[in-house]
Amino acid sequence: MFQPHSQLSIQTKPLAIQEPSALMHVDPNNSFGAARDEMHNGGLSKAESAVNNSKKLQDELQTLGFKIKQHEDNIKYLKTQKDNLDGSILDLQVTLGKYCSSSIPTMENEALSKSRSENETVEQILKYEKSAAAILCQLKIRHGSQASHLTLAKDVLGIVATLGKVDDENLSRLFSEYLGLETMMAIVCKTYEGVKTLETYDFEGGINKHSGLHGLGSSIGRHLDGRFHIICLEHLRAYAGDFVADDPQRRLDLLKPRLPNGECPPGFLGFAVNMINVDSANILCLTSSGCGLRETLFYNLFSRLQVYRTRAEMLLALPCITDGALSLDGGMIKTAGVFSLGSREDVEVRFPKSSGSNLPLEYFETEKELAEVNWKRDKVEEDIQREQSLLNHINYTFRIKKQAFIKYLADSSPYGIQESGRD
Repeated sequence: MFQPHSQLSIQTKPLAIQEPSALMHVDPNNSFGAARDEMHNGGLSKAESAVNNSKKLQDELQTLGFKIKQHEDNIKYLKTQKDNLDGSILDLQVTLGKYCSSSIPTMENEALSKSRSENETVEQILKYEKSAAAILCQLKIRHGSQASHLTLAKDVLGIVATLGKVDDENLSRLFSEYLGLETMMAIVCKTYEGVKTLETYDFEGGINKHSGLHGLGSSIGRHLDGRFHIICLEHLRAYAGDFVADDPQRRLDLLKPRLPNGECPPGFLGFAVNMINVDSANILCLTSSGCGLRETLFYNLFSRLQVYRTRAEMLLALPCITDGALSLDGGMIKTAGVFSLGSREDVEVRFPKSSGSNLPLEYFETEKELAEVNWKRDKVEEDIQREQSLLNHINYTFRIKKQAFIKYLADSSPYGIQESGRD
């Protein structure tokens, strides 16, 4: 009676490793025992799978937890940095205030002269009523200092003609003629995001006349006509060389031209890019890499354009002119080998004339340092926002994984109890 059972127990062990063809020869009387053992082995396999899945989910949650802690620590560190920079900014502003209070009469006269010169330039721009530059000027006139906070204009630095100044009227006429009216009235933006807000398009690629500068123009009865130029600082190739040491204006340290005999050409006065005076607020830290207007905007507009006293001296210097030249008596070489002849063209939109300054050198050094600290603070603020965005995303992922883990445990618990009952 017990012999068949003992045979069954002997044969059930090799069942797990036999080939399917070998199973065909198993005694049918032993099939129930084999099925029972397979169920048992299957239960163990599913139990092991449940444990492995649970462990995997736990590991994922633990990894996410570590990442959350890391981003929280980063944000805490960055906020400490931001607080320190805020303190430095306040100290520098107090220092500037002391310089200003001791030079009030001088600064008032300079501000009056500066305002008069800039207003003349803006008045010339406004004559071109349906131009993008004129519409933007109207926006600033109507909204004053609040214009820079508007979505349309918050990334706009200004019009080319208003972003630089020169020491005399003749240079202003020369530079304006060299660049041309379209460039002088070009709008300058810091980033491409700012460029995109000035003109938008519909699904078919047509211009949306109800948004950007087009919409603004329509709202004030100035419909924008024709094309207009936008210059994006972050897409310009900046000057990569050195700067003149201890120069508050951060002029470019360009090598003077040399004739074949090694001498500097007679009558050479300098490079146009260094003859533009830039407001202290625009000298540096306008781009993500910390560049200012001279090494970005004006270097791209003028490159190594040379300035000479007379046309005759300019022509004698032809062998060492690579990027064009101007002379104070009206001579113009646009680029190497391209001469501009004929009568001078009077471009009405010109650079304002500089008023000069009697403020001490320390004032400009402090202004420069303040601009650098403000730039660092802005970068830290961007880092905080980026870290916060990453933290929010990981927190969301953690919550989803946690819910999945809890659901998995709830779904697998009855099965675990059932299997343990079978054993």
